[in-house]
Parts: sequence; C-alpha cells; structure tokens
Amino acid sequence: MRPLRDAGYAGLVAVSGLLTGCAPAPLVEGVELSSYDAMVPSDGLVTKSRLKVQKEAVLAARTVKIVPTTFPPTLAPKLTPQQRELIANAVNRGLCVSLSDRFELVPLDQPADLTVRAAVTQATETDEVAAGISAAASIGMNFVDMSVPVPTPRIPIGLGNLSMEAEATNPAGVQEASMLWARGANAFFSSPRASKASDAYELADAFGEDFGELLVKGESPFGSSGINLPSFQKINSAMGLPPKYAECERYGRYPGLAGVVGSQLGLPPEWTDTGAKPAPGTEAAPAMEAAPGMEPVATAPDQAAAQ
Repeated sequence: MRPLRDAGYAGLVAVSGLLTGCAPAPLVEGVELSSYDAMVPSDGLVTKSRLKVQKEAVLAARTVKIVPTTFPPTLAPKLTPQQRELIANAVNRGLCVSLSDRFELVPLDQPADLTVRAAVTQATETDEVAAGISAAASIGMNFVDMSVPVPTPRIPIGLGNLSMEAEATNPAGVQEASMLWARGANAFFSSPRASKASDAYELADAFGEDFGELLVKGESPFGSSGINLPSFQKINSAMGLPPKYAECERYGRYPGLAGVVGSQLGLPPEWTDTGAKPAPGTEAAPAMEAAPGMEPVATAPDQAAAQ
C-alpha cells in the first residue's frame, strides 16, 4: 500500500516523457460481472478504466462484504499457485482497507448492504531477471555521492501488468457499481522486485484502493485535481498495524516496515508478505487450483460462508 502514491504521480507525470517506460495493459471483460452495460470511460494518469455507479444507492449503503477475488489458473501460467494467491489476496486486502474509510466490513455469512466481487481478467508476469538488475542498480546509486537525489528508473523490459473487473451488488443481486480496470508497471513509479509476481502484486493493491474509493465516494476515483491524503486508518494499516475492522484481518496485515525495506532491496513480495490468515480451525494449506475450463476451487470456509 502506498498512501501518497496519488501525490507522487501528480508531481512526476508533469515532467514530459516519464510515461514512455510503461507496460501496456488492456481493458479485458471477463465473465464474473452480472452486467457490463452502461459503463463509461474514466481514465486516470496511468490507469485505464470503464465504470458505472449508482451514486445515491451506493452512498446510502453502510455495510459491505467481500467475496474472495478469483484468479483463473489459465492467466499468467508462469506464476506459482502461491504467487497467484498472494496477488488475489492483495486485491482483497486493498479493497477491505479502502472500503473501511466509510463502510463497516462484515463477514460473508452476514447480511450486508453491498456485496463486492472482483476477478483478475488478464495479467503479465514480471521479468524477474530484469527487475533484479534494476533493483541492484538502484541500490548502487545510493552509494554514489550526488548533491541532488536522482531517481533510478527500471530497465523498461519485462514490466508486468494487470487487468481487473469488479462489481458491487445489493441484497437483491442488482448491480449498483461496476468497473473494468487496467494498469501496467512503470519504469519510474513501480518498484523492481525479483519475482514474476511483483508488478501484479503491487497493481492488485492499487486496484483495491481504486474500486474501494469508487464505492466510498460514489464517483470515479480518477480525474480529481486535488491531492487525496490518506485517512488515519489507511496509514495505520500501511504500517502493519491492526486494521479498523476485524474482518480485514482475514487477509493479513500489510508488511509495514519489512515490506518497505524488502521493496527497496528488490526482494520478492513472497518473502515479506505472509498473505491471508488461515480460517479458524483450518491449516494454512494452499487453495486447490482448478483445471483449465473450470472455476477455481474455494476453500471450505469460503464455501460455507457463501452459502
């Protein structure tokens, strides 16, 4: 989680030519949303999106629950099951913390004004060798005596990307908000980490924040001329402190200082993020992968909660 990322983007994008080292990311429709109608383009500085929101209905809602994000095994096949789970969990955690700014988060087995579902629709793995070289070069620059700090861009090769879709439905199953979202890693803004999952992992959290903001404000999270300062609960969560609502604990806490140090050193996110917490009474076993053409298999607690 990067609470001040919007401010950083706004300042750096003003310098021409910084976006030339971006990984292209297409908007991709999946099959998880109940409707893809009436979405309108709403792009940000580095993000493509199409969205729809029933503002009055969304702002009237007070409680929300999150269905675990799906990441079909046919996408980004070079990722391991553990990396796939880490990326999906980063979406869930980003959503939970972002939504906590206004909503009360409730468990899946309890009624809620809104139910949020998200799915990965496209992903490209990071070239871990190129990312590792970029990280080493960045560390080396820290030992160069310069009067003015100079950012070290990544090698613009093998940058990852991520495409997502999500919706929020009311208790009757009627869609109140939806979004298609896509963003690629950037040579200047994205942290190089020696892992195939690193860019998608970072982008997954960014998506969670963006869709959460759509529901919190009832309007597009893009196009604002001002700087959005993070709430105290977001800052606390980013530091690895307990989240505002206990329901968010199921997705594990942000790595905090360990995550910051790991990012600066180019360490894989798998080394610093412990991922989701196992449900009470279960062991921390990886979720089963579905065969091609089949839906991913949910864990037993999630299946029970969704009934």
